[in-house]
Formats: sequence, structure tokens, C-alpha cells
Amino acid sequence: MREREALWRAAAEAAAQGAEAALATVARRRGSLPMASDAKMLVRPDGFRAGTIGGGCLEADVTGQALESVRTGRPAVVRHTLNADVAGDLGLSCGGTVELFVEPVIGGPAAASLYGAVADAIAGRRAGAVFTAVDWTGGPRKAARVEDRVHQLGPWGVVPVVPVVPAVAVDTDLCVEPLVRRPRLLIFGAGHVGCEIARAAAGTDFHVVVVDDREEFANRDRLPSAEEVRVADLRRALDGLVLDGDDYVIVCTRGHAMDALVVERTAASPARYVGMLGSRRKREVIWHALERAGVPRPALERVKVPIGEAIGADTPAEIGIAVLAELIRVRRQPG
Repeated sequence: MREREALWRAAAEAAAQGAEAALATVARRRGSLPMASDAKMLVRPDGFRAGTIGGGCLEADVTGQALESVRTGRPAVVRHTLNADVAGDLGLSCGGTVELFVEPVIGGPAAASLYGAVADAIAGRRAGAVFTAVDWTGGPRKAARVEDRVHQLGPWGVVPVVPVVPAVAVDTDLCVEPLVRRPRLLIFGAGHVGCEIARAAAGTDFHVVVVDDREEFANRDRLPSAEEVRVADLRRALDGLVLDGDDYVIVCTRGHAMDALVVERTAASPARYVGMLGSRRKREVIWHALERAGVPRPALERVKVPIGEAIGADTPAEIGIAVLAELIRVRRQPG
């Protein structure tokens, strides 16, 4: 279970049990700060936490403010500034300003259903958004839209059909948190390197799918962290495959012919990244054969070979780390 999904599951559990808990979500950040732009955490008075907003003294302060929202029963927007003097005192090299939306977890079965629906959306790679009213004077108001289904607490007019912002946004009336589909990482080949790439990706936000035609390689014992493990003839698996702009493809099968098949079927796809394990010599041999088979050279030129950041990786585990580093770099680049 990935971190963001686990956080919403924890919120659903707290709501179902009527346990005190609070959420803190980064809404705006400026400068160099020790947190992701989409950072979020859940905290409880007993010290339990799910997710993080960066750790350290800032997280301790925000934890207190989030739990204060449980006492008041209302959300709040809190602001923290880490200036050069404060950063220096703490031994940090960063500095900037962050605004966070803190809110109590709402109790009861309806709220548990809403939080659970968000967790299900994240797990199922379904898009949507969570809307939370800033003013709870008349009681909690929260809604989640996942595709065409709406879950809501409290009085609402018309819940917006689609997310209206690419990232969390808060104004005087509303906090909007889009649910963006997790990118899918498709690894064709469950050999040593394929397994290590899947293992390295487990701590990131990729939805990992491993495909191989050998059950002794493609199984849960070897690939416990993958969301999907498919044992299938590669040609048949490719026949039913639809790739989108948030897909990443790694080709590392056990043979040149199978590698060529996967590249042939994915090179011209909308996938954000297609890469093949191997040397430049291997690339030229396969590219020559694929061009003769009618695959356009421009489609082949977009396929990355060799794959991975140039860190001198040698072992399968090191190659897995190098490949994941490259995938993260591509993912974080605009466009």
C-alpha cells in the first residue's frame, strides 16, 4: 500500500472508530523547503502519524496546530516562515514560506466512506478531487468526486465536476485537492534487473506492473511490492495494452527478439518514457531490424538505450536504483 493511500485509509479507520485525528495539507510553498509540494500527513494525539510534511521542528509545530483543529472542531490555514536566521540556528540550508490547511478528521460512517473512497481512487488510479469548506460554522462540509460519483458531508450546492486546479489550492471559502492518477510503470521482464527496478520503485509513487511469460519469475514471492504481476505471453499482453501519457515502459526481457517485440509495440505510443535495457550495440542491431520491419526511425529515437542515470551501476540492485533515478528525473521535468 502506497503512502498516500495508507494515509486516507488511516483517516477512514479513525472516522469509523470515532478516534481523534487531524490532517495537514501543504497548500502553498515558496522558497527552498524540506517538503514536497503535495506533502500531506495525518496525526493522532497518541503520536501516530501517516505521511509527512518534511519532518523536523516544522512538522512538530504543524502537528500541534493540526491537533488544535481537533479541539476547536474547525479547519484553519496556518503559515510558517523559515528564514535564514531560523534555518541557520537549526543547521539547515533551506528557507521559505509554507501555508498549510489543517482540519480535524470527521467522525462517523459517512465520513469513513468518503475517506475510503479517496483511498480507493488512489489505489485504482482514478482521477477526482476532494473539496473542503474552510468555514465549518454550520458543521463540517467536505466532498469527494471520483470520476462520476460524489461523496459529500454537510450541505453542498453542485460539487464541481472536475478539479479546477493542478495542485492543492485554498482560498477564503474552499480547499481543493486534486486526485491525480499515479503514473504507471510497466516492466516487461521479471529477471534480476526487472525485479530490482520494481523493488526500487516501491518507495515512490509509481503504480508498478511487471509482465513476464514465466510463472517461476513473475510471482508474488519475487515481486511483493508490485501492484500487479502478470504472467502472460508478451504478444497477447501487448495486444490488450493501451498506453497513456502517464505511462513509463521498461523493456528488459530475456532475449533480443522479445525486447524487439515490446519496443516495436510501444515506441510510437503516447507513453511518457520507453527505455530498453542493453548496450548501444544491442540498440543498433534491434533498431536496424525494426526499421526493416517498418517502425519509423523517429519512434525508435525516443526509446532510451542504455537506461539509467550514469552512476557507474554494475549490479542488478545498482542498475535498479539508476533506472529509477532516471524515471524520477523524467517525471519531474515539465511537459
